[in-house]
Amino acid sequence: MIGSRVYRLIFCTSLLAVGIAGCSKGGSTKEAPKVASKPKLGIRPHGDETLKIDMSRVPPELQKVYSYIDDHIDEHVENLQKWIQQPSVSNSGEGIPETAELVKGYFDKLGCQESKVYDVGLAEWGQPGNPVVYAHCDEGAPKTLLVYWMYDTMPVTQPDLWVAPPFEARIVDGKTAGLDPSWKKVLVGRGAVNSKGPQMTELNAIMSLKASMGKLPVNLIFIAEGDEERMSMGLRKFVTTHPDLLKSADAMLMFGVPTFGMMGGSEGLMYIELTTSGTKWGRGPTVSDIHGSYKRSVDSPAWRHVQMLASLISKDGNSPAIQGWNENIAPLNPKELEALKTSAKTADLKKAAQNLGVARFISDDPYKMTLMSRYSTILNMDGIWGGNMYANGSGAILPNRITSKHSIRYIPYQHSADILKKIRAQLDKNGYPDVELKLIGDQPWSKMSYDTDIAHAIEQMYDIFGAQYAKPVEGTSILEGSGGAGAWPAYLFTNSEQGDPNIKPLGLPIASGGLGMGGRAHAANEYWVIEGAGKVTGMATAEKAVATQIYLYSKTTTVAPKSGKTQ
Repeated sequence: MIGSRVYRLIFCTSLLAVGIAGCSKGGSTKEAPKVASKPKLGIRPHGDETLKIDMSRVPPELQKVYSYIDDHIDEHVENLQKWIQQPSVSNSGEGIPETAELVKGYFDKLGCQESKVYDVGLAEWGQPGNPVVYAHCDEGAPKTLLVYWMYDTMPVTQPDLWVAPPFEARIVDGKTAGLDPSWKKVLVGRGAVNSKGPQMTELNAIMSLKASMGKLPVNLIFIAEGDEERMSMGLRKFVTTHPDLLKSADAMLMFGVPTFGMMGGSEGLMYIELTTSGTKWGRGPTVSDIHGSYKRSVDSPAWRHVQMLASLISKDGNSPAIQGWNENIAPLNPKELEALKTSAKTADLKKAAQNLGVARFISDDPYKMTLMSRYSTILNMDGIWGGNMYANGSGAILPNRITSKHSIRYIPYQHSADILKKIRAQLDKNGYPDVELKLIGDQPWSKMSYDTDIAHAIEQMYDIFGAQYAKPVEGTSILEGSGGAGAWPAYLFTNSEQGDPNIKPLGLPIASGGLGMGGRAHAANEYWVIEGAGKVTGMATAEKAVATQIYLYSKTTTVAPKSGKTQ
């Protein structure tokens, strides 16, 4: 027989496990001390926004979702903070395995019947790919959406320039962050806009749909990659190896990019490394770095590298001096030109420069800037290294080897192999046949048509929210949205043209669009607006926009779903 004291211990432990108080030493029935409740963030769902939703066009069941979002916005912002507090830097690998498991946990919490972290092994270019998280949520609905995510971020290169630690996810006012002072609350942190802010906004919206309606109006397939900042090399391996996991999708929804437009295609993006070495040159140090005092008598591969780079670009650094650089670019048609002119009319270059954190743009002409940012092929120098890399330190070094990394963003109908050939030819012509040229990886361009159910659902959302947006141009060659940074692995999924002849894409209509605001991707003080002001919406309104476009897609059927079911 169990002794009374032991029995009482077991009984009280059981009660505490289910959250019931009332047991104490000696049989007292005193109430347990109350735990202090967690202080609220006090987020105002509507902030100081002037954008007005036409509630007469919002069905009652969707209005319940809106109310749920407003009531839980503090919790939703905390979800984003917790995610940003988990580092996930793909280039270094910091936090990547932990973040993959964290993302899987999100999908499990949503109620997905299947979820798995896939180890993709070696990617096509020889580097190990980061895990891909897959999940399938079967709601018994007629239509299935494939949802694309990336969980990796860029590293933090200048921590001393941040107004708050990059992985703290602190909420500050716009003025403190060096932004529009009318924004009362912005979240600063690595990944805030690229892309944990938009993605958590989307997940919060999906969770709210399910909590309010009992089940989702569509089935969902999630794929979350950890290599987007490395040209999606792991995702390429996953999609080409497991197309059967994605075949039931009717359309693809990228996370809610705040473009005030439509996005579904992508520019091309390739990375190269250029290396000058004493060994290949046949001059300077050939075995290792040597003492800097020998510069009196020894040639420098580092100075040769600088001269080589200067030979590839104009003096202002803005125009590549590579023969045939702009060949094969598709000419703009009248609709594309009109779209660029329309976009330029609303461009505020001064405010855009402030939010980006730059002194000014190359041109002060809004149309020229819009054209440059959305219809050109660029050669950037992303970094350079070799020799003495210790900031503020001394120590004389004459490097035997120096390397620079370059990103090249290109558009239809250019191809990476041709661009690579042109760079090699120019290096040889300029007298640098010894300079090594290495392709790190490539992510081809992709086009998209927007006469689709998913695109029309997003357009309807903009209309209901009273948001002015850029009308999409069918099969355009200009970069979509307004920022000019539109590289993502759309070529693996598109039902339109794409730039890799060795890939057979899944053939899906793709669209993405949304509200909300964020910026300074890859830079110090990356941010996501939590409370909006004026026409800039905060996180709650952005969540409602996502919920609306998913709901509307479930009700918009011009193409029969693959399931054969009807709504």
